[in-house]
Amino acid sequence: MKVLAVETSANAASAAVIEDDLLLGEYILNHKKTHSQKIMPMIDALLTDLDLTPRDIDVYAASVGPGSFTGLRIGVATVKALAHAADKPVVSVGTLEALAWNVPHAEHIIVPVIDARGNNVYAASYIWDGALKELGAPEAMTIEECVESCGNFLDTIFVGDGAAAHREYITEKLGDKAFFPHGAALNPRASSVAAAAMDKARKGETQNYADMKPYYIKKSQAEKELEEREKRGH
Repeated sequence: MKVLAVETSANAASAAVIEDDLLLGEYILNHKKTHSQKIMPMIDALLTDLDLTPRDIDVYAASVGPGSFTGLRIGVATVKALAHAADKPVVSVGTLEALAWNVPHAEHIIVPVIDARGNNVYAASYIWDGALKELGAPEAMTIEECVESCGNFLDTIFVGDGAAAHREYITEKLGDKAFFPHGAALNPRASSVAAAAMDKARKGETQNYADMKPYYIKKSQAEKELEEREKRGH
C-alpha cells in the first residue's frame, strides 16, 4: 500500500510517500513562499522523482489540525483534489497525533504542543502501548495549564513548535522530567502523517474525499468576525 501525505499545519510544508513501512521520499520546505505556492510543486516533484503517478497512490492523507487555519485549508483542499481526481480514499490525521508519531514507540508519555501565539497552545497526550493510545484529547489551553497537567507524569517527551517556543518554561517547571527530541523531530512532518495514515488505513479507517475537513478547535478569525457582524445585525 502506498500513502501520500501532506503536512501544512505550521510554517514548514512537507509531502511524503510511504509504501507499507518504508519511507520512499519526503520533501520539506520552510522558506518564504506560502503553502499555496509550495505544496503542489513539492508533490509533483516527489511523484516524478519516485516514478509514480497520482493513480499509483492507494491512499491520500493530510494533517487536518489543529494549526494554521489557512495552512490547514490549503493542505486539506490539495489532498481532496488529488484523491477526487485519482478516485482514491483519504485519511484524516490530527496534527497532534501525527506529532506523536515523530517519536514512535517512545517509553515515556508524549505531549505534542502546537504554538497558538502568546501563552496559548494546542496540546494532547499519548502513550505507546503496543499501539499509540490517546491519554488526553486535543485542547486549546495556556502553556501554564499544559505544564500543570503534566505535573503528575513521571517523564514526558514534548514535541511540536509549541514545545520549542516554551522549552525554557517547561524545563524550569518540570526539570529533568521533561525531554525534547532533536530539532527535526520537534516539528510536524508529512512522513509522520503518512505513518499514522497507514496505520489507520490498515484498520479500515478511510474516508471519501468529500468527508475530509480541517479540525480547528478554536474558531478562525473570519468566523469570529462573522459572528460579531451577525450579532450587531440583530
